[in-house]
Amino acid sequence: MALPGSYQANRRAGAATRRKLGSDTNSPLWRTVSSGLRRSWSPQQIAGKLPRMNKAAIQGGLTLPDPPMSVSHETIYCAIHAMPRSTLRTELVGLLRKSHKSRLPRSRGTARRGGLPNMINISLRPPEVAARIVPGHWEGDLIKGAMNRSSVGTLVERLSRYTMLVKLDGNTAQDVLEGFKRRLKNIPESLRKTMTYDQGSEMALHETLSAQLKMDIYFCDPHSPWQRGSNENANGLVRQFLPKGMDLSQISHQQLTAIEHSLNHRPRKILNFHSPHEVFSQLTADLIAGVALQA
Repeated sequence: MALPGSYQANRRAGAATRRKLGSDTNSPLWRTVSSGLRRSWSPQQIAGKLPRMNKAAIQGGLTLPDPPMSVSHETIYCAIHAMPRSTLRTELVGLLRKSHKSRLPRSRGTARRGGLPNMINISLRPPEVAARIVPGHWEGDLIKGAMNRSSVGTLVERLSRYTMLVKLDGNTAQDVLEGFKRRLKNIPESLRKTMTYDQGSEMALHETLSAQLKMDIYFCDPHSPWQRGSNENANGLVRQFLPKGMDLSQISHQQLTAIEHSLNHRPRKILNFHSPHEVFSQLTADLIAGVALQA
């Protein structure tokens, strides 16, 4: 049954409002987005925070804008890059972690993806991984250096957000196999159940890595970095220390250890202001205690 015309019009108007930030940069939504960016929040973090801000405002007896503030992270990116040239646009683009002057196509980077043998798709990953209720599930990726000639591996444990940086000798699949195996073999087996990765060619030896670590490896859908969002967020934080254009082959183990320490000892709101180090250490201690009780 067709909807009444006025109702259809209201639905279209509401959808348009949700999709767009609008041109008024003094609107409550724009001011909130700008404030978040100036606090070094990513568009994804801002978009995810807005519903909680609306709820807190209601609980505090405040009047919400009509409609309530809501926007997707992709809309934030597009709105910033669609702004006319101005001091504000330059500032906001500069505040993005990946501060390209123009929006890059989402299909960028396809050359390094696809074609890996015997990949297990993320859709077959156990539900407990997505729920973040059990420790030992990791996400992995590479941060590339100047001219893509050097790399540093990044590994993030999903529950604790504990981050490990992997010194690599090169960019080949063999280099990644050796580097990831070297770091992960020191993690208790019960705390390395799965890894989620994209379809990068550097994981061509994923079956060997999986067998040697007794760790299941799952692959994201093409062009879907949000399916390993913890790792993407960690990569953005690491880029504050290792900006694009660096020759990462010159970064020492000691320097990577110092960056790890900084990231893992920061209090995180998502962890109730505990640090990833505190949470991961407690998980390890609980595992050791459990093994002792069973002995």
